[in-house]
Amino acid sequence: MKTYSIVLLKGDGIGPEIVEQAVKVLKKAGEKYDFSIDFKEALLGGSAIDATGSPLPQATIDACKAADSTLLGAVGGPKWDTLPGNQRPEKGLLGIREALGLFANLRPAVIFPELKEASPLRADIIGDKLDIMVVRELTGGIYFGERGRKTVDGQEAAYDTEMYSVPEIERIARVAFDMARKRGKRLCSVDKANVLESSRLWRATVARIGAEEYPDVEITNMYVDNCAMQLVRNPGQFDVIVTSNIFGDILSDEASMISGSIGMLASASLSAGKAGLYEPIHGSAPDIAGTGKANPLATILSGAMMLKYSLDQPEASEAIEKAVSKVLKVARTPDIYVEGLRKVSCDEMGDLVCEALE
Repeated sequence: MKTYSIVLLKGDGIGPEIVEQAVKVLKKAGEKYDFSIDFKEALLGGSAIDATGSPLPQATIDACKAADSTLLGAVGGPKWDTLPGNQRPEKGLLGIREALGLFANLRPAVIFPELKEASPLRADIIGDKLDIMVVRELTGGIYFGERGRKTVDGQEAAYDTEMYSVPEIERIARVAFDMARKRGKRLCSVDKANVLESSRLWRATVARIGAEEYPDVEITNMYVDNCAMQLVRNPGQFDVIVTSNIFGDILSDEASMISGSIGMLASASLSAGKAGLYEPIHGSAPDIAGTGKANPLATILSGAMMLKYSLDQPEASEAIEKAVSKVLKVARTPDIYVEGLRKVSCDEMGDLVCEALE
């Protein structure tokens, strides 16, 4: 039996309770598909600050580097909002991404048929099926470029620099092309090449990689402002979207809301190897922590992504997704509840997904 090593970064707020449900489901999947997981816990975010004074202890970095993959709950909360920027919980999240070399963020925007009515878009706009994968470059661009403050005409000014190198663009492009090749063989590269020089290099590099290495994948280009409009006008036109850090940050959140609930949305951050960091896209929701109201499905689905992309267990991954769909027909947590179905707690939802695993 294959055994995998997974680090759990439960984090803050609802983080511990939603991660526990994902662990239950992963254990159940392992029983059914003949693998086991050795779970180890490490500290990140506010819980790490309280215990060690640092949002990202070195012990956490070492543990994650030694593991096959990492599952994260959520970090942050008002308790730590008055700390300086470099000591806040979110600094730990950025730090672990950098330490693990996680340059590719995969953000699926999928509507489960059972949740179609929860989408803010009309049914005729959504169509029969909606399944978009946003591939966001995660460790370059304006968030990591040179920045500072200076005086201009006697007044304070600030600047942030958007810069990408060819190797940075090439590696994220290959991740997106590989993803498109396994899906609908359609890739939309999003930039602002009519204005930004960095976007012109981005567009040219993506086109070259496509022509040289992925001639079977159809490439289209779209300006980011038009893409933002098209996501709500005609989302079905997209299969895989690849874009820069800042554009991906914005577009992936927009695309994710099409699904109807932030509590349903998983994500993966990948390195050049198999290891990755998997997490729900929602926050720590400290106002409902410990009340049983948290929706664990995004974290459970993040675990399913881990099985697919890092642990080479695609059948188990698909089984979890099917189990979630099956449970949604009969039960909901408060955030996605509709009249006539069973309203369940965070723990109960985890139990139901385990029971539904085929």
